[in-house]
Amino acid sequence: MDGFPVVIRLLDPPLHEFVPRDPAKLEQLAKDLNVSMQELSRRADSLHESNPMMGHRGVRLGVTYPEVTEMQVRAIFESAAELIKDGKKPYPEIMVPVVCSEKELEDQQVIVDRVYAETLKKYNLKKIKTMFGTMIEIPRASLIANKLAAKAEFFSYGTNDMTQMGFGFSRDDIGGFLPDYLQKGILPEDPFQSIDQEGIGELIKIGIERGRKTRKDLEVGICGEHGGEPKSVEFCHRVGMNYVSCSPFRVPIARLAAAQAVLKEKSKK
Repeated sequence: MDGFPVVIRLLDPPLHEFVPRDPAKLEQLAKDLNVSMQELSRRADSLHESNPMMGHRGVRLGVTYPEVTEMQVRAIFESAAELIKDGKKPYPEIMVPVVCSEKELEDQQVIVDRVYAETLKKYNLKKIKTMFGTMIEIPRASLIANKLAAKAEFFSYGTNDMTQMGFGFSRDDIGGFLPDYLQKGILPEDPFQSIDQEGIGELIKIGIERGRKTRKDLEVGICGEHGGEPKSVEFCHRVGMNYVSCSPFRVPIARLAAAQAVLKEKSKK
């Protein structure tokens, strides 16, 4: 990836997912923390939440445990610094997930700026090419995108989570009722497979428009499996996104869909 941008999303799983399940690893963790297995079990149980996908995760983890953000950002910048010393041209883009307020970005940017300055001093560098941005996954984030763009240099839409929160559907449990919704025509298709352009799409469009009112050169993209679905790719092009991302096996489909979207737009003009 020499010379190319690499977007690095900061950790976004719920806290309990950091605790190992293997008995041997649990024993090692208890030893490292200098606590008993009973105490470790008590602490691990306390991390479980009734709805972890909407709980203590993402940027919320960085706010309550700033050292978690600092550890990740330092790893990113020091890795980049070592590459620069080796004659390479790294370009890390740091992405803060699960944001719902510009104050969260302000809080995290203080850490990022401090670690950046410390890394430059440590490696005797003048600059590391980098960007600071956020994921837009929460409907509220789209509505206050003008404020987020004052801090974020790029947006990446997490459409799976936005679909989940916008519909109030759990993507893990949708199988219990989705087949009936599709059969009865209540929904035209699975919104986790193709972007719901009428509802979720409007939130995305609003976010892009408001974000670019604040920052005209705001870079906007999408991450998740929607980025490899043809109708969703066409929608992303139409609302002015700069890129889509998807899993490797969907890349050919995404590239073809992007090309077709451009040709379709030109033919209309």
